Amino acid sequence: MKKKLSFFIFMCIAAILIIGYFFLEKKIYTESAAIFLFVLAIIQVFGLQYFLKNQLKNDVIKNSLRLRIDGLKDSLESAEKLADHKSIYLSNMSYEIRIPLNTVLGMLNMLNQTDLNSDQRAQVEIAEYSSKHLLQLVNMVTNNAEVEQGGVKLNLETVDLKADLSKLFKIFEYQMLDKGLDFEYKFLSEANDKFLVLADISRIQQVLINLINNAIKFTNSGKISVIIDQTVGIDDAQIITFYVKDTGVGMRQEEVKRVLASSQLNYDTSMMKDYRGGGIGLSISNQLVKLMGGDLKLETKENEGSAFYFSLQLKKTLSLKADVAETKPVFKNRFRVLVAEDNVTNQKVIKFLLERQGADCTFAKNGVEALDLYKILDFDMIFMDIYMPDMDGYQATKYIKQTKKFDSRKTPIIAVSASAFEEDIEKAKRAGIDEFLAKPIEVAKLKALLIKYSNTKVKA
Repeated sequence: MKKKLSFFIFMCIAAILIIGYFFLEKKIYTESAAIFLFVLAIIQVFGLQYFLKNQLKNDVIKNSLRLRIDGLKDSLESAEKLADHKSIYLSNMSYEIRIPLNTVLGMLNMLNQTDLNSDQRAQVEIAEYSSKHLLQLVNMVTNNAEVEQGGVKLNLETVDLKADLSKLFKIFEYQMLDKGLDFEYKFLSEANDKFLVLADISRIQQVLINLINNAIKFTNSGKISVIIDQTVGIDDAQIITFYVKDTGVGMRQEEVKRVLASSQLNYDTSMMKDYRGGGIGLSISNQLVKLMGGDLKLETKENEGSAFYFSLQLKKTLSLKADVAETKPVFKNRFRVLVAEDNVTNQKVIKFLLERQGADCTFAKNGVEALDLYKILDFDMIFMDIYMPDMDGYQATKYIKQTKKFDSRKTPIIAVSASAFEEDIEKAKRAGIDEFLAKPIEVAKLKALLIKYSNTKVKA
């Protein structure tokens, strides 16, 4: 527009000069020159009016766009604040649920050690699996949120897929029973299957939890099957395929293209109203499978069911599977443990778990008491809750490591917390904490940590 206006003004000036030149040379009369100048003036007025009108219109558009951009910036900032708020709320909710859940599972474990009849033992088993299912749901929500935020890294470790996944599938048996569904899971293996694989078992479980929960939600009758096929081996690698099949409502073909998309907003909301919670985690599962080097596939037919499956190439290890789990206490001699834990019921749970391994426990209800007890008593290991009143676990660890006693003894410090998020684990490492044990406490992990950090102190 500026270029057009400049050209228009230039042409008008040129026209005036030409008229002036002809007038001076007496090639046109005064009346003719006046008429030409009058016409030129009218053209200039209309031309300038046109350009000014467009300039005004452009200014209005610019101001409108600027206001919209400012509005979008404000909306984006509000959305980011809301997302941060939801993330914090989710973390706090997870933490608050894990604390009483840790107590429930601990008490059920204690009750299971007593003399129960068959009916009572069955009731305790149902309560235990229901509690584990609740924990599984909490983990699913928090883990899915972690994947959506991005930056997820794989943690490869030696795993026994059959042993680890069998425990997971056991939890789903009661869910299927409650809904009246048949449930089967099986492992297809080669005859010589005495090997382990390197994998991120927590991410594999997360995918399977999402897929199985989805199958349960969308299946009203019939059967759900989970098949783990590890029959194809290539040199030192193993191709393992995971199948989750159901006889549920299935999907229309146009839905198949959207169901694994990156946004949960792509789901058919009418279906979501009928199947509360259904479909959650499918896109996240797709992202995780891709992260592990696979590709999540879906075969479905409306009103007949769906089958999700994916294959992973995992490296074999030389380790052999343990045939019998070790159940004996870790310690035969006296092993002194300081436990900093402000929750009384959680104190009872961890006391029961540690004493079963032959440890003597001394309790502190906050970081201040833990520091004072450490200065006057000798301990072989410290279990430190992260969030406590007066002084938290991070501060207590810092002050303990500054004492002269720690310089000579190098007492191992284990963080114990229901807040087992990545940032908590990283913060614990920065604080100088040796290991992180999540609540609810798994006995196998507890024993492994006791053995790892007691080898130089006590003969196991």
